[in-house]
Amino acid sequence: MKLISWNVNGLRACVNKGFLEIFKELDADVFCLQETKLQEGQIDLELPGYYQYWNYAEKKGYSGTAVFTREEPVSVSYGIGAAEHDREGRVITLEYDTFYLVTCYTPNSQNELARLDYRMQWEDAFLAYIKQLDTKKPVIFCGDLNVAHQEIDLKNPKTNRHNAGFTDEERGKFSTILENHFVDSFRHFYPEQTEIYSWWSYRFRAREKNAGWRIDYFITSERLTDRLIDAKIHTDILGSDHCPVELDIDL
Repeated sequence: MKLISWNVNGLRACVNKGFLEIFKELDADVFCLQETKLQEGQIDLELPGYYQYWNYAEKKGYSGTAVFTREEPVSVSYGIGAAEHDREGRVITLEYDTFYLVTCYTPNSQNELARLDYRMQWEDAFLAYIKQLDTKKPVIFCGDLNVAHQEIDLKNPKTNRHNAGFTDEERGKFSTILENHFVDSFRHFYPEQTEIYSWWSYRFRAREKNAGWRIDYFITSERLTDRLIDAKIHTDILGSDHCPVELDIDL
């Protein structure tokens, strides 16, 4: 099974940059999007053979997630069941016969860490949510988690130490996820790999210089580890300031 996750940073803009061609080329069984930045009725995607599920933020032009899947899920839910966290369209959960798939767009802590306190509340609530799912079936969750976990996950760790996405608090919450029997699929296969990133600022020619961050992930329940086949980061694919990430798994 081939799973793709991509923060498209505005799906309508990404469509104008070749999204449909990339979608067809990647040929995934499940394709998850974050930061779609649209409302219902603002786009009509022709994706033959795929079921489409959308979660929109209340605020226009902001956040939002989507999942396109070949196999119809048993059930679909939106959000994490907490009103204070479910207004921004950040989570979609698809239940299949043998696992849950969750796409997530984690809140950014923002400039001067204006939203760090909220981010910490979100992290605790999201971890509780996936742990609860994991008691029923194994979980695969993916998306822009807005954190570079280790120093090898970004180009300039020292100068970014206290910036959004690389604070001790955010990194600590990611470590807590892994301590609760979840696996970072890319690091499972490539524990020492450096200079492979999934996001580059649009400023300072960052992508050209490969001054990036690895903040897009596929995380799986530990008991799925022996089913993992490979994890990939498609650094050559343009269309957004993020690139797609991939999980290949035998389900």
